[in-house]
Amino acid sequence: MKNIKLNYFSLIVIHALIALIVFIIPFLSKIYALSILFIGIFIVSKNKNKNNEVLLISAYLVGTEVFLRMTLGSLNNEYVKFSVIFFMLYGMLYSNFSKNAFIYLVFLFFLIPAIFVTTSEATFNIDVRKVLVFNLSGPFCLGICAVYMFKRRITFDKLQSILISLGLPIVTTTVYLFLYTPNIKDVVTGTQSNFETSGGFGPNQVSTILGLGMFVFFTQLVLFSKSKLQFLINGGLFIFISYRGIVTFSRGGIITAAIMIVCFLAILYYFSNAEGKRKFSFVFVLTILIGTGIWFYSSFQTNGLIDKRYANKDARGREKGDRLGGREEIMNQEKDIFIDNPIFGVGAGMSKYARAQITNEEIASHNEVTRMFSEHGLFGIFALLILLITPFILYINNKQHIYFFSFFVFWLFTINHAAMRTAAPAFVYALSLLSVQIKIPEKTREAN
Repeated sequence: MKNIKLNYFSLIVIHALIALIVFIIPFLSKIYALSILFIGIFIVSKNKNKNNEVLLISAYLVGTEVFLRMTLGSLNNEYVKFSVIFFMLYGMLYSNFSKNAFIYLVFLFFLIPAIFVTTSEATFNIDVRKVLVFNLSGPFCLGICAVYMFKRRITFDKLQSILISLGLPIVTTTVYLFLYTPNIKDVVTGTQSNFETSGGFGPNQVSTILGLGMFVFFTQLVLFSKSKLQFLINGGLFIFISYRGIVTFSRGGIITAAIMIVCFLAILYYFSNAEGKRKFSFVFVLTILIGTGIWFYSSFQTNGLIDKRYANKDARGREKGDRLGGREEIMNQEKDIFIDNPIFGVGAGMSKYARAQITNEEIASHNEVTRMFSEHGLFGIFALLILLITPFILYINNKQHIYFFSFFVFWLFTINHAAMRTAAPAFVYALSLLSVQIKIPEKTREAN
């Protein structure tokens, strides 16, 4: 047990040091990005994916995506998505996939008509390849991840290892943010999303990944803190990540994390025995106290501006007319586009240009749901129905998956405020499809 504690603590220290090294020598971020890919290929090849190593590698890639992009380590914006797709396909070569996963191949098929619409309707000044990659890499990543993970049997301990693999690079991201802006008071002057507290990168994406980190280390705190040292480590990480997430002033990721935690606690309480329910009272009170403490400290550090941000007020305390930062108007325009193009939509990635004809501004949608309607039409609705319904059908016989609702909520809320700009919603959605068991026989490692 002492060795396990040491290893866990050592991994956290190593990932904090990665942030420091990259902060001092930025070029090393590219080396870091490439090393993950090549080391991952070596590990999977060596073990022939017998223990679903591709899930650990892919989780790590997902956790590090925002860090790589804010430090210019990614080869391109879709580097992590393409890498995750590669590892999912590579894993299938060794351990196949469930024949019933064809439903997600149908999902991918529903995306095809919009591709033809785009190629036929795009004007000469539109880079079709770039438009298609930007808008379809996320859904395509989701489809491939879903095919691999569909009803794939996995132990709960293995699932938690996947979450730790996801969380460790988020520690790197958080430490880097601290190094980038150690003093929050110096850079917070209003209630808008803050690029300075987000490492110079998009606050929406930073908030999203930090919110996911909040959930990872909260589950570690509640379920796997068997000693005072583990309790302090996991509690400290949860507090640190939560604070840095809040001061990005981007609400989506933090609200999503809070809802994920509520879902997790509700499921934990529901399936607990009488003794477990008594212990749950301590967990609940502790969660409230920690959450309150984090909020008051964040409020102090931002001179109360964070309170106004979440109350939808400007720095002077005046109520803002738009609660979603201009997104309501975009969503309404996309609904109108769908009404005008109900069957095939306007084409993948083309809603931005369709809206520009009305507003004279080319602004990408933050909402994947309305984007699917406007760009894919009726096929987009069918595709979304597959994504919404299938996980719940699997959950009927998958009640040991206590993270199911939290994972599903993360995907659903994230695509509504941050679309699928990162690989996180695609990968986490697919995690909800895993068949989680306390213990499974050796021979059932591979999917049926």
